[in-house]
Amino acid sequence: MSEITITEIHRYPVKSMLGETPSEVMVSERGIQGDRAWATRDEIRGGIRGAKKLPQLMLFGARSIDGNTSEITAPDGSTCLTSSDEMNHWLSEKLDHSVTLWPLLPPDNLEHYRRGAPDSEDFELELREIFGRTPDEPLPDLSAFAEVIEFESPPGTYFDAFPIMLMTQQSLDTMSQAAPNSVFDEKRFRANFVLDVGGSTERFPEQAWIGKELHIGEVVLKVIDTCPRCSMTTHATDTLPRDTDIMRHLVTEAEGNLGVYAKVVRGGAITQGQTVTVV
Repeated sequence: MSEITITEIHRYPVKSMLGETPSEVMVSERGIQGDRAWATRDEIRGGIRGAKKLPQLMLFGARSIDGNTSEITAPDGSTCLTSSDEMNHWLSEKLDHSVTLWPLLPPDNLEHYRRGAPDSEDFELELREIFGRTPDEPLPDLSAFAEVIEFESPPGTYFDAFPIMLMTQQSLDTMSQAAPNSVFDEKRFRANFVLDVGGSTERFPEQAWIGKELHIGEVVLKVIDTCPRCSMTTHATDTLPRDTDIMRHLVTEAEGNLGVYAKVVRGGAITQGQTVTVV
């Protein structure tokens, strides 16, 4: 049995922005404490929107200051606190688009989480734009994600679908080897945990964990489904350029999926370097 270890931990205080890499995090049924605690609302088109519709968000960064406040850094290096009265004006100006920044609201506030109006009345065309698929490529299987057809995220959260996303270094290496002219960096894929499966010869080891549990010290995660990738993976972020070939390679090599989603069965602390057991 290969030894599995957690090599990277990532937390994203603001949905779709670059995040931070703590060495230890607390995990509960709502995911990593402080992860996706804020999100932007599009005041022109309506609805909470991430980088699928506002790709420039991926050039911003966010880090936690305390349990209630984060600091956002714009591409020009200027910063603003989420607690500032100037935040909405500042962020709208930096994005050149009218937005407001919102903390999590209660899950019964369904209108807050309801998906904004689509850009196209053609549902298939809209999905192809969101998932970066060409007309000759299959759309992803979304049967496990019925809740987020109507809502931008499961009400009460700003996650795309499930509270934890994880992937292995082996999967990134597989894609890098298959497509050496594209950069398959974790920043494009925004996993909460990157794991190393020592000695594995599997191309995408985590896909075999679907339906199983991961035991990490006292924490238990239940792996629910694969992660269908969207157009976000092709946008510029940090020092990585826009690269639409990323999606072409994902479709060819991995059916458009990379990484897996999980729920938290039992919470607790997770530390970088911890060993993971698949049950």
